[in-house]
Amino acid sequence: MSEDVFNAYGLHVLSKGTPLNEKEISRIFQHQIDYINIERRAGTAAEEPRSRDPFSAYNPLLRPLYYDAVAGAEQLFEKALVEGRIYEDDVKESFQPLVENFRAERDVVSLLLMLNSQDDYTYQHSVQVGMLSYYIARWLGWSEEETVRAGKAGFLHDVGKCRIAEVILNKPARLDDEEYKEIQNHPQYGYEILSRSFDDKGVALAALQHHERVDGTGYPQGLTGDQMHPMAKIVAVADVYSAMISSRVYSEKKDLLFVLRELYELSFKELDPDVTHTFIRHMIPNFIGKRVELSNGEFGTIVMSNPTDFFRPLVHVGEQFIDLSVVRDLSILHVNM
Repeated sequence: MSEDVFNAYGLHVLSKGTPLNEKEISRIFQHQIDYINIERRAGTAAEEPRSRDPFSAYNPLLRPLYYDAVAGAEQLFEKALVEGRIYEDDVKESFQPLVENFRAERDVVSLLLMLNSQDDYTYQHSVQVGMLSYYIARWLGWSEEETVRAGKAGFLHDVGKCRIAEVILNKPARLDDEEYKEIQNHPQYGYEILSRSFDDKGVALAALQHHERVDGTGYPQGLTGDQMHPMAKIVAVADVYSAMISSRVYSEKKDLLFVLRELYELSFKELDPDVTHTFIRHMIPNFIGKRVELSNGEFGTIVMSNPTDFFRPLVHVGEQFIDLSVVRDLSILHVNM
């Protein structure tokens, strides 16, 4: 071991310098520790050169399947514009192969970073919201059938944008009042298309209500939380998160942890608190092992999350461990991959 190892509850498991044999490795598995830092023992075979791609350990099918799903979303939008509807077989062909492969991935943060780029924002956003909606529903304890429906709802939530002119969708400057009103029509357009396409009210309502807010400040109907469909509450959280982390023609991509902090603030007024806090609680452990820059300019690694103070974890900096929940004058500025 090149450093001390602790489990998720802060219990010391192994000390720096411990040789790793079968017993020690078994202990690491028993404590459900995913990552450790080691030094190769003298006299052992040289390590094979590592790929510079930090995501080489991921399922190699994910990247091509993701871009297939993005291309599939574009085709769905085009067909919806021409025919006024979409087809179940097309959705399954586009999105289901990706679902089958990403459901086993545990590090959602790295997965999103790997699959996020500046191209095809509208279609990438649809795929990301589908993925995140699937994860959120699963984290909420929904059945597998309902979880897949939530993923489908997220994937199709923006299909109404097929009726919005591209000059408005991709406008680099601020929208004027008329353009903004037209953008606000896309939930209704999506509801009409999906109601015509499927005998599934929940999926159609998720499209209609994903810009509604639990405090009644959303659109198009100004609904409050008790009036929103549960699927729409999930898609709303996924939609906001994906939009904030994405590179767009009119917005800078934001740090993933910073966005979670913004979501946390929104959970007290606009977004459903149960859905949002479930999402944050399950996303935060994904940051364990990630390099971070602190507000004092130092760099470290997150080694343990804090279940009562999401954004102030335990950070390993040099030879010391800094508990940000105790050292309140320090904070995380950026998460670096």
